[in-house]
Amino acid sequence: MTGAEPSPRTAAAIQARKQHATNLLADLQHALRQMRRDHTPITVRGLAHRAGVSRTFLYQNPQARTLVAEAIDACTAQRDINRHAGQHRDEQNAAWRERALNAEDALARSNREILTQRRHIADLMGQVRDLEQTWSQDGLQRLVTENTTLKQRIRHLTDDGQSLTGKLAAARANARFLDRRSADLELQLLEPAPPAHSPS
Repeated sequence: MTGAEPSPRTAAAIQARKQHATNLLADLQHALRQMRRDHTPITVRGLAHRAGVSRTFLYQNPQARTLVAEAIDACTAQRDINRHAGQHRDEQNAAWRERALNAEDALARSNREILTQRRHIADLMGQVRDLEQTWSQDGLQRLVTENTTLKQRIRHLTDDGQSLTGKLAAARANARFLDRRSADLELQLLEPAPPAHSPS
């Protein structure tokens, strides 16, 4: 008869199916929270196994289908964010490593140049001591002038070396800061997403 109330047995069966679906949705949400917390890639097969539900239920139940689609989209977006963040971090680290290596090379060149100039001065001083009795006053003056010029060159190179040492220390400090910042960003990216709202 049209419009007749369902029998008590039919109503009980309908209510039981609704309750079963509600329970399966609760298991599905719990499994999603676990997989986000464990950073497990979310797939239909993996989610069905973790939640203890059939893939048919995930495809046919509208609420379950929506939860799965949103979770997979969020997981894909998070992977993209992590990949881009990793690429950016690697590029920054490479740039700072290159600057640090350049500073180290420049410092090593300056140190070698200082040693060379010091050996040259020592040779000149030896010549002055050996020949000052036979050289003319003009010759001695030229040696003294060259010696003074070389000393000034050493002071300049020493200053350059100190400046390069400071730049190298700054580059290393920046690299350490970027490493710490990258680690903080990775921790933030790996924080679990807020749990999905339970279906009303």
